[in-house]
Amino acid sequence: QVQLVESGGGLVQPGGSLRLSCAASGSIGRINAMGWHRQAPGKERELVALITSGGRTKYGDSVKGRFTISSDNAKNTAYLQMNSLKPEDTAVYYCTARLVPRSSSWETEYWGQGTQVTVSS
Repeated sequence: QVQLVESGGGLVQPGGSLRLSCAASGSIGRINAMGWHRQAPGKERELVALITSGGRTKYGDSVKGRFTISSDNAKNTAYLQMNSLKPEDTAVYYCTARLVPRSSSWETEYWGQGTQVTVSS
């Protein structure tokens, strides 16, 4: 079993900042990448940011220059620093991890339960 636990969501005013954390635990053999997706009401789920175990990053166009993803491989934890937040960043943010469980040789994608981020004055 693998679990992803997110924290750090909440309500913030436009222009403010939030930091999300995602800790992976359980029967983990190797984590290849961790990331964040988000889904706003009435919209499709979209990639926010991704970081590989080697440190390569990828960002969605709407967050480039404002959000920064980082990770602590020793803690199996990823972080998303969100600055200059806009009302359109309001969404449920989901942590994702592409990893190989101890009991398998195949990479599997896991999702967290989601954390709400609301940007409003």
